[in-house]
Amino acid sequence: MSPALDTALDFTGKVVIVTGGGRGVGRGISERFLEAGAELVVCGRNEPDPLPAAAGRTAGFEVADVREPDQVERLVAAVADRFGRLDVLVNNAGGAPASDAATASPRFHESIVRLNLLAALHCAQRANAVMQGQAEGGAVVNIASVSGLRPSPGTAAYGAAKAGVLSLTQTLAVEWAPRVRVNAVTAGMIRTEQAHLHYGDEAGIASVAATVPLGRLGEPRDVGDACLFLASPLARYVSGANLLVHGGGERPAFLEAARNTEPGER
Repeated sequence: MSPALDTALDFTGKVVIVTGGGRGVGRGISERFLEAGAELVVCGRNEPDPLPAAAGRTAGFEVADVREPDQVERLVAAVADRFGRLDVLVNNAGGAPASDAATASPRFHESIVRLNLLAALHCAQRANAVMQGQAEGGAVVNIASVSGLRPSPGTAAYGAAKAGVLSLTQTLAVEWAPRVRVNAVTAGMIRTEQAHLHYGDEAGIASVAATVPLGRLGEPRDVGDACLFLASPLARYVSGANLLVHGGGERPAFLEAARNTEPGER
């Protein structure tokens, strides 16, 4: 029986972990789950100040470096012990500073892959162990990036890791079915508190936004809405999918080049 629309996005009584959920895109995801009534726990190496809050409710926090499997195990165990269940895992923790693939150290590349790919696998594995024992199973949502779908100059290891996340999503969706659904959200350019590090000042952000078909950068809540859908009963027959949240993507560069070329030069 299909869920009623007025209850399908009600997460009251559901337990959710959002890794790296205290800032940036993760904070937007966290706020949307709080608004939907979920019991939410975020994790990170340091507690965010303030913790995500919405609808008069505040997220819980667990210290965990998701690059370390033993800390991941403690995180999931602590949440399961506290609430008696785990319904949703959002693998959001990730990121990478700009680097030149030709000169970055092997240790740097390895650390980026550990954070953006292996951490997602370790977190999903521990969450699945809990969810498989629940009558209602559970849902895992992996946050991927357009960097995993196109060239990623300046962040080669990050782009490769995010491409790996998409492959991982498809494989786990097969291995862990039917009890646990696994999906991905591929995020495009999102305006966070660190947007200036990537796109420059307000003029730069506006110029970048103008390249997006929908005419703006995404907001963290846009990604949060996609996560709510994929974790909800509305997506009960969706697993192994990759939901693109990128405003239509990027206009092909040849279109602008063609407009700037004199007819006789073609």
